[in-house]
Amino acid sequence: MVLLIVDTQKLLVNDELYNLKDFVKNIKELLDIARKYNIEIIYIIHDEGAGTELTKGKTGFAIYEYFKPLGAEKVFIKNFNSAFKGTGLLEYLKEKNEKSIIVAGLQTDKCIDATIKCGFEHGFNMIVPSYANSTIDNEFMDSERSYKYYNEFMWKDRYAECISLNQVIDKMKSLVR
Repeated sequence: MVLLIVDTQKLLVNDELYNLKDFVKNIKELLDIARKYNIEIIYIIHDEGAGTELTKGKTGFAIYEYFKPLGAEKVFIKNFNSAFKGTGLLEYLKEKNEKSIIVAGLQTDKCIDATIKCGFEHGFNMIVPSYANSTIDNEFMDSERSYKYYNEFMWKDRYAECISLNQVIDKMKSLVR
């Protein structure tokens, strides 16, 4: 089991996010538990390319201060919505014979959706803790409706285990013998 933290960059973690307070608290808790129980944490960060604020060298590109990687925690950079496309993540996880991925981060209706569906297609058990992903309003849905659509309808029992934060933490703790 690994904990995959997607696109929690300074530019993207902001007051426009649905349920920002719980999102930040829950990711911090997942990171603390993973570190306590030696569950590997992998970060994915998005690079939009030159001329944007979401690119190497820009302030917004850095990982949000409360979620920063420690020590040798891996960071993969992506240029597409899916954390699996062109990053080396898939090869890395297959080499380690990983089966389950806890997914948290941004944004629910974009990179989290693509990552969950691609992970499912590659045979991983995708685990989505409640209120550990978020998004902003888009032209079709407000952020709350978008969050609920993906977490409670689209992914649940199709592409992922969408379960409470406490259930995910129990799964993490059960790996320790």
